[in-house]
Amino acid sequence: MSYKIVFSDIDGTLLNSNRELSERTIKTIKQIKDEIPVVLISARMPSAMRHLQKQLGIENQPYICYNGGYVIIDDKPVSSTAIPLATIKELAKFNEERNVHFSLYNADEWHVPGYDYWAKREERNTKVTPTITHINEVMADWEKKELGAHKIMCMGEEEKIEELFQHLNKNYSDRLHIYRSKSTYIEIANKQISKLTAIKYLLDNHFNLSIEETVAFGDNYNDVEMIGGVGMGVAVANAREETKKVAKKITDASIEDGVAKSIEELFLK
Repeated sequence: MSYKIVFSDIDGTLLNSNRELSERTIKTIKQIKDEIPVVLISARMPSAMRHLQKQLGIENQPYICYNGGYVIIDDKPVSSTAIPLATIKELAKFNEERNVHFSLYNADEWHVPGYDYWAKREERNTKVTPTITHINEVMADWEKKELGAHKIMCMGEEEKIEELFQHLNKNYSDRLHIYRSKSTYIEIANKQISKLTAIKYLLDNHFNLSIEETVAFGDNYNDVEMIGGVGMGVAVANAREETKKVAKKITDASIEDGVAKSIEELFLK
């Protein structure tokens, strides 16, 4: 099969141990980018992805944010699917007594309840600074603008996160994607979207390519459907077992330039 496009997850897949792009990764992608489109696909917000696009020289390509909830072409959103405000209100009420950190995201907005350990940690990881806004203020503003959340990130002590995770799975699994990216993190998105639905949207509406012509790289639970659904799904060595099980190929770990090595094998030999 002749593969004609590459989609890559970012955290745990494309970045090295310093959460940066390695020289080899940048060089390899720059070698193929004029012939093979390379599209970043992540749970991240847009402003946490643009600097990586720039480093790779792929600013001309679309990119997929929030696990498929927000798709951007030529700096304009072409697809947007959010968690309804009514659902956010229910989750906020449940959290009042538990006090888990709730980060709320819409497009390039990132609201945190306070500049705590979790906000600082995410700021370091993504190189984006949050806005400190009480959740009630965010909801009041979004109600006027008829907005929802492209992502909710819940962060806290493992015991509290486990309790919240069980509650979410029991009561919201029919309408929300709920996954533990770490033992202290839960990421929540609208059930209607996924990385695979966003890929199919771009293939049909922008690239005019088939899913069989697609290569995708990933590592985590939110990559399973994508890795299993494309022509060549590649898991990095540090991926979750669930992701490895559906992959056609397993490459080296993210910190060992696994994505770059696979691209070299697929397109440069």
